[in-house]
Order: sequence, then C-alpha cells, then structure tokens
Amino acid sequence: QVQLVEIGGGLVQAGGSLRLSCAASGRTFSSYAMGWFRRASGKEREFVATISWNGGSTSYADSVKGRFTISRDNAKRTLYLQMNSLKPEDTAVYYCARRPESFIYYSGRYYSREEDYDYWGQGTQVTVSS
Repeated sequence: QVQLVEIGGGLVQAGGSLRLSCAASGRTFSSYAMGWFRRASGKEREFVATISWNGGSTSYADSVKGRFTISRDNAKRTLYLQMNSLKPEDTAVYYCARRPESFIYYSGRYYSREEDYDYWGQGTQVTVSS
C-alpha cells in the first residue's frame, strides 16, 4: 500500500514563494512517476506538473510554467513543488499523486489526466492573497 502526505501549504502574498513536500511510504517509490494536481474552490481538479521516476523528465501546465518547479529525492522518498511568483489564481488545495508507471510521456502526450494516477494524498491548502 502507498501512502502520500502533503505538507507546506499556507497563506502567502502575491509574488511570494512556497515549497510543498509530499512524503511517500512504500518500498518502490523510486520506480514510479509522480505528479501534482490542484483544485480551486468550485472548480475541477487540474494538472499542475509531473516528473519521471528518476527526475529526468518533467512536464508543466501552461499556467505554472516558468514559475513552478517539480523535483524529487528518491533517497528521502519525497516529492517537492517549488512555487514562485505566486498569483491569487494559484489558490487551491494541492495534491500529490503517483502514476503506476515510471515515465510521463507516451504516444504523443504527457500524462496529465487524473485517471493516469492511482494513489493520492489528502491535499494541502495554498492561499495567495492579492
């Protein structure tokens, strides 16, 4: 069984930075791609970023590209999301998730859909003030 726990959410002013962490249990963390999603109030959960098993490949939603960085430390079984230049529209509950495969690209697309992931954390609230 895989368990994912997000930490690091909070309140930050627009233009500020925040780093989220996702601690993973399970003996094969390093074998799987991981991702971050978010859900704003009244909206569907949306893709933020994904990273391959060894961190060699990443993909980002257009809305966060250039501002957010996804990374991982397999020795610590931890996934990270560094968020810079935060905007009020980044306000959401952020979730980490695991893909049941090692890679993030196949047959012309990156895995950016909710159904591409099988384990989810509980979520952590990020609020960006104007």
